Amino acid sequence: MTRRVALIAPADAYVGPHLARVLAARGYDLVLGAAEEGLEAELRVLGAAVEVISGIGAHDPDLGPAMARAGVDRFGTFHSVFFSSGRIAGGRFLKTSLEDLRGAFGGNVEAPYLFVQAVLPTMLAQGDGQVLVATSAAASRAVVSASLDAGTRAAATLMLQSAALEIADSGVQMNVVGTNFMDFPAFLAGNRAESPEGRARVEAMVPMKRLGRLDEFANFCAVLLDGSSRFQTAQFFTYAGGW
Repeated sequence: MTRRVALIAPADAYVGPHLARVLAARGYDLVLGAAEEGLEAELRVLGAAVEVISGIGAHDPDLGPAMARAGVDRFGTFHSVFFSSGRIAGGRFLKTSLEDLRGAFGGNVEAPYLFVQAVLPTMLAQGDGQVLVATSAAASRAVVSASLDAGTRAAATLMLQSAALEIADSGVQMNVVGTNFMDFPAFLAGNRAESPEGRARVEAMVPMKRLGRLDEFANFCAVLLDGSSRFQTAQFFTYAGGW
């Protein structure tokens, strides 16, 4: 093998498509957990070989094993892994339910736990790899009306940082990144920022006074995945305009 291989899930939403383009342009072949329409063909034009895992959602416990297996079967191994999952759980603490908590825990803690457990053995066996998991910038501070979301995101973040320390001497790095105030449909809809007035209200909360772009976030993530920087592990990076 002369090319490195990355697993990206999901690749049909959020930063996944943008990150796939960046890594393909940097010489990576790719295993994608789903793919937005036209992405696979676009990546092939960039020179990447692509394997798409369809029909398995980001919260499905079978996704990690399926993607790890596809990486080994198609390419012999894989070197870089990006995973993002989550269920936004808003609302005042006393107005939430145990069902709300369990839903947030499943999407925000169990999903990354299961995915990372599935992909680490291959990387540890070869003594080479980089893992980046996206949680949320809400993991870094208390947030009004987001106690379940912030709490479960913080749990996942610290869990993964602790796991990264366990393997710090293995040649495999694992880091966590958390966003807020990103310009993509789910965030805009969830924060009533789809109108010009709503967007202005949300941007006023950001120290940089704008929303983050997914293409620039993809370039940030790529630095932690493309093998060019290997002396950071067990770190949590926020990407939220200074929030």
